[in-house]
Amino acid sequence: MPAELEQNIFATICYYDVLMYPLTLFEIWKYLMVENYQENVENLQTKICFSDITNSLEKNFLKDKIENYQGFYFLRGQKMLVSERISRNKLSEKKYKRIIKVVRFLRIIPFVRMIGVTGRMAMKNAQEKSDLDLFIILEKEHIFTGRILVTLATHILGVRRYGKKIANRICLNYFITTGSLKIGTQDIFSSSEYFFILPVFGFACFKKFQKANNWIKKYHKNYVPIELPVLKTIEDNFLTSHIRKIGESFFGGKFLEEKLKKYQTNRIMNDSRTKNPGSLIVADDDSLIFLPNPQGPKIFENFKRRLEEKNNFNELHNQL
Repeated sequence: MPAELEQNIFATICYYDVLMYPLTLFEIWKYLMVENYQENVENLQTKICFSDITNSLEKNFLKDKIENYQGFYFLRGQKMLVSERISRNKLSEKKYKRIIKVVRFLRIIPFVRMIGVTGRMAMKNAQEKSDLDLFIILEKEHIFTGRILVTLATHILGVRRYGKKIANRICLNYFITTGSLKIGTQDIFSSSEYFFILPVFGFACFKKFQKANNWIKKYHKNYVPIELPVLKTIEDNFLTSHIRKIGESFFGGKFLEEKLKKYQTNRIMNDSRTKNPGSLIVADDDSLIFLPNPQGPKIFENFKRRLEEKNNFNELHNQL
């Protein structure tokens, strides 16, 4: 176990180094990745004790690769990431206030069941020019109606991302339904993305989402679903739920859903960005995903390059 654990710690720090995200000791334990995630999946579920992490970080062969400063751990030579993370954390808090204001309104939109924050914002690692990625779960059989209503609402509010209007704008590129909560793309990038997801509205639905995506444990030994709402989670109330239900009775016709499905599907498939090499585009009754330039493959390639140092790491380990 010690050698495997040290490799996993190294892989974890390497991965988040790609995201310019140095980790605290607790975060290394919490987000600990499985370096050999493609092998022996059945044997990877055992959780690691916090003390095992602290002990491993004291080993010489990890000390040769990793530094720590102000409570953060990072690859050697990456000390500047600490001040970057602290400043981005403060910036993210300011941006999050904008999200809260928007979600307070979006919760009354018909068929909205859950709204979460993903990407850099969920990690509190946003940059000045970052947009605000929202992950939205809509009621099954109403995904096309729900999506168009959410899009119209954010546009009317003047917060939707489009064209060159990116910074601090709401990015609506990922919708799923209550009837299909399991994420289709299950890889190391998605496991981290949905480990960090921050529920803003619809916590009951979010708990079901977590249960459906327990596969995250394949990549993160210590993954534990969130059991209680975070402090900033927006609750539903009688007025908001009543307004939403009225809207659902008005927009709930099957004829409207079919018309909007045809309209949106044609528009998405005819978008020039849909044909981008490596794009991830899904438009069906369970998912509406528009990622013309997904970041996952790029991040994974950079991660593998970081792990090339592992050869020297293993040679050193074998000599000890």
